[in-house]
This record gives sequence, structure tokens and C-alpha cells, in this order.
Amino acid sequence: MTRRPTRFGLSTSSVYPESTAHAFAYAAALGYDAVEVMVGIDALSQQVSAVKQLSEHHGLPICSVHSPCLLFTQRVWGTEPWGKLERSAEMAHEVGCDLVVVHPPFRWQRDYAREFVDGIVALESSTGIRFAVENMYPWRATKRRGAEMYLPGWDPSEESYAHTTLDLSHAATARTDPIALAERLGTRLSHVHLTDGSGTAKDEHLVPGRGATGAAALLNHLATTGFAGDIVVEINTRRCDTREEREADLRESLEFAREHFTVPAT
Repeated sequence: MTRRPTRFGLSTSSVYPESTAHAFAYAAALGYDAVEVMVGIDALSQQVSAVKQLSEHHGLPICSVHSPCLLFTQRVWGTEPWGKLERSAEMAHEVGCDLVVVHPPFRWQRDYAREFVDGIVALESSTGIRFAVENMYPWRATKRRGAEMYLPGWDPSEESYAHTTLDLSHAATARTDPIALAERLGTRLSHVHLTDGSGTAKDEHLVPGRGATGAAALLNHLATTGFAGDIVVEINTRRCDTREEREADLRESLEFAREHFTVPAT
């Protein structure tokens, strides 16, 4: 079986506070290969038919759906966490992709967390969709102390998930070497959120190359080891004063990905 080439996608969250529709337009104009839909407070992102129309209009496939499991999306698609994942799988089926990104449960979601690992296995079996659990980070109130806010934990390499997502900004916040994390995940690493961070307690989502995670080295490592998933740019452009500035950051991120995800000649 021939492996599909890695695609470079754009997360719709990268253009916030602009809309999901704007994200598709940016991705098409800049030459991205695909789009990851962050299901969020933008009503358009919650509508399967609208998302499908955007994909068809711009001729861009949807490579993944990000479930609404963030703090600020706790009420999107209801408050029942398993229901959110089921709806995410339904959207993925409808738009033609086979991967849903999901965060581990928050510490206060104890019942959900208790069933999470086995529940993900069951969902993958019943839906045929891969649920790629994302690495998170301890919440640090000081430079030295951190609180575990995720159950069963923020590091997916410590659990038996079949599919995982590696986020470089989260790795920076956790002060975790992303290459070491990728090696621990091995073939279970299915998806990458390309971004950056400086190692502060804040989840920064910088343009790749502007932080200290070694984003270029990780891309080289992934290319060398035959990574078979998609690489999705997920950056924070909220501080951009103009659309031109936002577009420049999105272009720089894509160029960085293409430059450093290089496979040595055989």
C-alpha cells in the first residue's frame, strides 16, 4: 500500500478572531494542502453542511476535526463529553476525514476521566474514526511548581492510546523535549500541531521558529523517521493588527513547514 504524502494543513483556530470561512480562504490563497476544523464558538464551525460547503468551494480537503474540549468551548454541542466526541466523529465522516483531535479530560471531569482510555478504544471501534489524544501540560502557578489539571494525565505517551497528537506549544509549556516525546509515542504519533513556545507557563502558540522548542529539528526528525500523518499549523494570530500581518504569519508558518520537513535522499 502506497503511503499518502504528509499534508500541511491550517487549523481554523489560527485566524481567530476571524471566522472559519476566513480560515479556508487564507488556506486556499497561501497554498495549504488541507484544513483542520476547530469546533468552537464560531457557529459556522459547528455546522457540518457549512463546513462541507467551504471545503468544496475552496477545493481544500478537511484533514481533521478538533473536538470542542477546550475550557472556552465547554458548552459547545452540549456539556456531555462523550456526546461531543460522537458528534465530532459524525462531522469527520460527513466531511470525509478520519481523524478527530481530542484533549484528555480535565481533573474535575472525574467520571469521564475514569472511562476515558477504554472509552476512546470503544469509540474508535464503533465509528471507524481515529481519536488522536493530544499532549497537554501542567498548569504552573510559579516557575517551579505545577498542578496536574488533566486525567489520566497530560502526557499521552504514558497511556495506551492507539493514536496521538503532538503539539509543540504544549510541549514547550510542559518543558518537554518534543523529539523525545515523538520517540516515546513511536508509530502511535498520528498528527502534529506545528507551532512554538518559549517555555513559559503560558500556552503561546507562536509562529514556528520563533520559540525555543526546536521546531525545525522536530520536523527533520519526523521526515527522517517516516512520519505518515498530517502537520497542521496551529498558531495564535490574535495580536496581528491587520489581515496582512495575519497572512504573513500564516505564510511564514507554511514555508517553515515545507523547508524543514525534508526527507534525506536515498
